[in-house]
Amino acid sequence: MVDQPMQGIRVVEVAQYTFTPAAGAVLADWGADVIKVEHAETGDAQRGLRIGTGGAAIGTFQPLMEHPNRGKRSVGLALDTPGGHAVLMDLVREADVFLINFLGAARRRLHLEVEDIRAANPNIIYVRGSSHGQRGPDAEKGGYDGSTFWCRMGSAWGATPPESPRVTGMPAGAYGDSMGGMTIAGGIAAALLARERTGSPSVVDVSLMSIGSWAMALSIGNAMLVGEDTPPPPANAPMFIAVNPLIGTFRTSDGRWINFTMLQPGRYFADVCRHLGLEELIDDPRFGTAEDLMANASEAGTYIAQAIGAKPYAHWVEVLETMEGPWAPVQSPLEIANDPQMVANGYICSLMDSEGQERRLVANPVQFDEQPPVLIRAPLFAEHTDDILRQLGKTDDEIIQLKIDGACT
Repeated sequence: MVDQPMQGIRVVEVAQYTFTPAAGAVLADWGADVIKVEHAETGDAQRGLRIGTGGAAIGTFQPLMEHPNRGKRSVGLALDTPGGHAVLMDLVREADVFLINFLGAARRRLHLEVEDIRAANPNIIYVRGSSHGQRGPDAEKGGYDGSTFWCRMGSAWGATPPESPRVTGMPAGAYGDSMGGMTIAGGIAAALLARERTGSPSVVDVSLMSIGSWAMALSIGNAMLVGEDTPPPPANAPMFIAVNPLIGTFRTSDGRWINFTMLQPGRYFADVCRHLGLEELIDDPRFGTAEDLMANASEAGTYIAQAIGAKPYAHWVEVLETMEGPWAPVQSPLEIANDPQMVANGYICSLMDSEGQERRLVANPVQFDEQPPVLIRAPLFAEHTDDILRQLGKTDDEIIQLKIDGACT
């Protein structure tokens, strides 16, 4: 039996794209009943979106929608109509959490601000995902993880060599959005605990700026301390750092990469040498102590780079399996999906799509009682409208009238 600590919690989500909806997906994985409110005509703007492999789809199964929306129920409501807004308020009255990522102007126009939602349910936790927070000159401006999280908050700067002709882009679609959704889910969990203990519901805010600056916190902290930036290393920088030859990423003979991250070079050097076929270096006086090794890091690192560069990636993945120090292969998304360690820990989970086909998705990173989550597919557009309306006590005639009025789909 998989532990679902959010079972019995109801979430009403008025949000689209990935940042913020991803929080709803995590809560659904944890057992919450998450009702996704979509535009009555167009649905979530991300439905059908195609951006390279990020928008891949087979049949009705599109990871770009499934990842941030699995496990939810979907209702199509026209929130700018009296009937649609009234249905939303009915949902809010029975909910624990209201989750939104609309800009302030849209929230005000649709009467979805804190005071509007709390008028229907004074005990509800109100959660906003935003680009730039709720205060300051840019509070009303929108943004995406590629702009606000990655570029404005410095990850692009840190990942781009100074002489590069272009800025390094995010390594994956919804990169900052996914981290942001997980953070929002954690904030909601804390707010639910606080409400249980104090009886007071919180207003929770998470922005792409706050997530991006948290990801860059060490570099920002260092810059504030010394009053200047430490520039990213040039593209032709050595594969290893200047004082430790066992921290670096080394190219194999077939153009792949192996990473070493060993913070104690003296402890691991002999074992590394044995695995790389460099036994003659173990007793070399240049590398006899940790201090010697660090003083002669350039020479030791060159030996390591040459050894790894002499043989292919597959050879090193097999040979280094028994090495004591921390190392990692630089893997592609497909390799990650088939990594035995991912499979053994339930970090990749199976689910059935709407056509009865087995698919796989990455699980949220939290497990309870050593159990991976049970994933349920994302809803089709407005798939649960009638069921949800009936749960609210609407008769079939009332549901038909709401559809005639354009209030729901």
